[in-house]
Amino acid sequence: MANSGCKDVPGPDEESFLYFAYGSNLLTERIHLRNPSAAFFCVARLQDFKLDFGNSQGKTSQTWHGGIATIFQSPGDEVWGVVWKMNKSNLNSLDEQEGVKSGMYVVIEVKVATQEGREITCRSYLMTNYESAPPSPQYKKMEKETSHCLSESGKSPLQAQDKNVG
Repeated sequence: MANSGCKDVPGPDEESFLYFAYGSNLLTERIHLRNPSAAFFCVARLQDFKLDFGNSQGKTSQTWHGGIATIFQSPGDEVWGVVWKMNKSNLNSLDEQEGVKSGMYVVIEVKVATQEGREITCRSYLMTNYESAPPSPQYKKMEKETSHCLSESGKSPLQAQDKNVG
């Protein structure tokens, strides 16, 4: 991801959509597990939201063994993440990966700002009915792997937002 901007990259068409990822789906390897059409679009900032980690219904994930990433509205805060351009054929697999059917996450539409200041509308996810918890070991490891994805503060998206990561 040497170029984090989205200059000269065509936007979504009738066959695609934009997805704002802020957690494990920052990693190409992770998003491609179930969503092979995902193509890096740009780095972007979600204003007036904050990154948090938690467990759905207070139950620790058997997969993650700790808090899972989510976002919540928080005036004045921001969340840095990656925008993926994806084929609409991956909508169901993305929803399944995020636990939409089980009620763990809900789909939300967000407006994010690119590093060039362009505003784009994206699909994203928000965990419902969760209790805050420290990030899982996998998220801490992932933070090191996403250091190439910098925010304007010079920190990776997770490091810039959560003092417990890193």
